[in-house]
Amino acid sequence: MSKAKLLVVEDDPNLGDILQEYLEMKGYEPTLCRDGEEGWNKFKKGKFDLCLLDIMMPKKDGFTLAKEIKKVEENLPILFLTAKNQKDDIIEGLKIGADDYITKPFSMEELLLRVNAILKRTHKSEDINPLKIYTFGGFTLHYDEQFLDGPKGRHKLTSKENELIRLLASEINNLVNRSHALKQIWGDDSYFNARSMDVYLSKIRKLLKDDPKVQIITVHGEGFKLIVSEG
Repeated sequence: MSKAKLLVVEDDPNLGDILQEYLEMKGYEPTLCRDGEEGWNKFKKGKFDLCLLDIMMPKKDGFTLAKEIKKVEENLPILFLTAKNQKDDIIEGLKIGADDYITKPFSMEELLLRVNAILKRTHKSEDINPLKIYTFGGFTLHYDEQFLDGPKGRHKLTSKENELIRLLASEINNLVNRSHALKQIWGDDSYFNARSMDVYLSKIRKLLKDDPKVQIITVHGEGFKLIVSEG
């Protein structure tokens, strides 16, 4: 199952980084650009399922970029990110062919709902939505329902446990970088968050003891791996 490819064009560096990390955490594949010109160049070189465009940007504004994109790929859905809530902007976006818009400041949860809705309307959700179920060893993670089925029954998970197991299960036998995991799930790799993650990893290790073929190993100074042995 392939991931949805999102072109994200946002000139605010903080918001851009947050959007990129959040969408990656939710199973999408975002390409982040800092201005409209860079966004246009990335669009010409890649294949995307949805564009998230800021309106007020240097070098090329979001409306201009959207018009250029629509000339090349008329059916590619576009969601505008705007600091304005003016009727003229909304009308202009709809005239260009935007599928939706969201006004800053907005919650990541609301943005995700809008992204999912657009992809569902464009009949791509069955092929490109992020994985919902992960199987490894004797375990099955039901990501949406936030529980883990194991050899000795079902375990309800906290949000952090759910996200950590999903991250590990998507990289079975591969290294998961410690800093990357912290930024993806906690938002930053501060000392406090690192200690918090260690506590959650300890809890997850206890759950995984139900299957001796499954374990989390620590790679000192780098991160950790979810190892699934054969046999």
